[in-house]
Amino acid sequence: MTTLAVDPRDLAPEEGYEPATDAPTIGVVVSLTFPQMGEEAHELMTRFTRTAFAELRAAGAHPILIDSAAAQKPDPVEAALAPDGLVFLGGGDVDGALYGQPSLATNTFGVDRRADDFCLAMLTAAIEADRTVFAICRGSQLLNVALGGTLVPDLQPSDLHRGGPGQPMFVNEEVVLHAGSHLSDIFTGSDLLTVRSGHHQAVDRVGDRLRVTATAHDGIVEATEVVDRSWIVGVQWHPEDDHGSAADRVALFGAFVEQCRMRRSVARERVGSAGAVGRPAELRG
Repeated sequence: MTTLAVDPRDLAPEEGYEPATDAPTIGVVVSLTFPQMGEEAHELMTRFTRTAFAELRAAGAHPILIDSAAAQKPDPVEAALAPDGLVFLGGGDVDGALYGQPSLATNTFGVDRRADDFCLAMLTAAIEADRTVFAICRGSQLLNVALGGTLVPDLQPSDLHRGGPGQPMFVNEEVVLHAGSHLSDIFTGSDLLTVRSGHHQAVDRVGDRLRVTATAHDGIVEATEVVDRSWIVGVQWHPEDDHGSAADRVALFGAFVEQCRMRRSVARERVGSAGAVGRPAELRG
């Protein structure tokens, strides 16, 4: 099977786009290609990444693409620390060797160890520096692995979490939000949230310094956050799926961007008389 690649020109229109000078800069980390990327995965990755860019822009942020599959990548520590915040999007499976899985699990898909290593180095630096991070699906799994956790390599049965053979991959799934979490602060009306899911892997042993903040009705971990950092949140579902709730998507991306905006404001205050904080040179579009 021919492996396809997402064209970055399809992700965010530049005509007429001019970010505000004080817009928080967001590094959007995603692999534009990975092994076994066929037409369905290509369409999903294009649509989801495009939606993430649109939501970040609509919330007043300036998203910058960081392709974790690129042959020439920036230094991961510099890439983690330069922007005001980071979004890690979904993609292929995490290499099982990184969490003690000795052999390929059933249904393993799209493993790219170089992309994994790059993302883990970015996450480690971001956690250490208390950056603002929103990790989605594969991103939330990488967050768990970065902190010493493990993954369920292949959920069986997985009908709550993805479509079956011959069905659409993504399904509506109800998750239970845990009180006192960043997510419960965002979605205050109920402890139940209907989300868009399409995963066959999930957090198993929870990593050090992480706490579970949402679970599925079968007990599978659906969200986590780092307990000793300001705002590092992982969700197993796909808020960037534009077939899901627009209001929930706006609320979640908006809350993340607001955290990035506050970080940028604090950084400007620290600079003081040295001048305003501009966009990081190594990530400027």
